[in-house]
Amino acid sequence: MTKDKIKLRVRYQETDQMGVVYHANYFVWFEVGRAEFFRKLNMPYSEFEKNSLYLPVIKAYCEYKAPARYDDEITVITRMDELQEVRLTFHYHLFRERELLAKGTTEHAFVNQQGRPVVLRKQTPFLWRRLHETFNSSGG
Repeated sequence: MTKDKIKLRVRYQETDQMGVVYHANYFVWFEVGRAEFFRKLNMPYSEFEKNSLYLPVIKAYCEYKAPARYDDEITVITRMDELQEVRLTFHYHLFRERELLAKGTTEHAFVNQQGRPVVLRKQTPFLWRRLHETFNSSGG
């Protein structure tokens, strides 16, 4: 599985005075998509942290196509697009029904507790194998 899909509902607090979703919330939805992606692989973030491994965002991009509004049901499609020994890239597409609302990318580094980059294959071989097998099994 290199792709996952979740649904969420836009909450009132996520909108501005015009009823349009505030732009930074799209990045929150990207995070929700990533967390669910890992959870469905039986690799929640907590498993990374138990191994003193963290995945900070080192690049983030979002292209807004149409506004999301209060009470819209949004589909977040999260795809692991690139896996390297020291970083991981995800792509996201957000839809309201069939309408593309936004698309974006986040890139993450594998780092230790001190925030220093690590080679995942060496630092935590079993997590590397699980990610690598997942990525390669879907033609990634």
